[in-house]
Amino acid sequence: MQQIPLDIGTPLIPTLDNFFPGPNADVLSHLRQWLDADAAGVAPSSVGVYLAGAPGSGKSHLMGALAGALRLKGQAVGLMGPESPLTEAFDPAWSAVILEDVHAFDAPRQHVAFNWFVNAQSYQRAVFSTGNALPPALALREDLRTRLGGGQIFLLQPLTEAQVRTVLRDSAQTRGLVVGDEVLDFVLHRFSRDLGSLMPLLAALDHYALQTQRAITIPFIKTMLESL
Repeated sequence: MQQIPLDIGTPLIPTLDNFFPGPNADVLSHLRQWLDADAAGVAPSSVGVYLAGAPGSGKSHLMGALAGALRLKGQAVGLMGPESPLTEAFDPAWSAVILEDVHAFDAPRQHVAFNWFVNAQSYQRAVFSTGNALPPALALREDLRTRLGGGQIFLLQPLTEAQVRTVLRDSAQTRGLVVGDEVLDFVLHRFSRDLGSLMPLLAALDHYALQTQRAITIPFIKTMLESL
């Protein structure tokens, strides 16, 4: 059965605490250490970080968590993605730069990204980037591709179905919900399997179950979806 994207409920606010690392524990550890550096009285490393991975592997979650953590500290972040407004100027007040989905950058964004890299190096700011392939395989201008590959590189692995089941079951238990294997089978074969889609579904199921005082079954899920 073809899986369908899910647009329901409140999107999961990404944090490092609600990122389930699975095979990507080294990435999570590296980002935590970088964020914790200033708390220990040490200047955060200015070495860039590049995350490669397929859609749903957690790149956007980690970058959103990083940006959110910096903002909670009162720090500004330079952000650019393929669809974001194009802002050419580098701001020295930024504590870091985040470039998301660089594989989809058009020529103007590649130009800005290169300039941000140059300025980030001058001001000793780290650049965190993401893409769907490792830097050598990106169809980008050579000087930008070289800089993307000049720091720490992590290749994110998607969670296995068993790991996704574990996360959903544990999260359901935390909410006091009982979710059987047949319900998990239905959800995982019907909807996109990335946790950014599945966790809002779980929250919506929890809310609807409280309203209706019904157990979570496949007919219950179908009824809830029909009522939206």
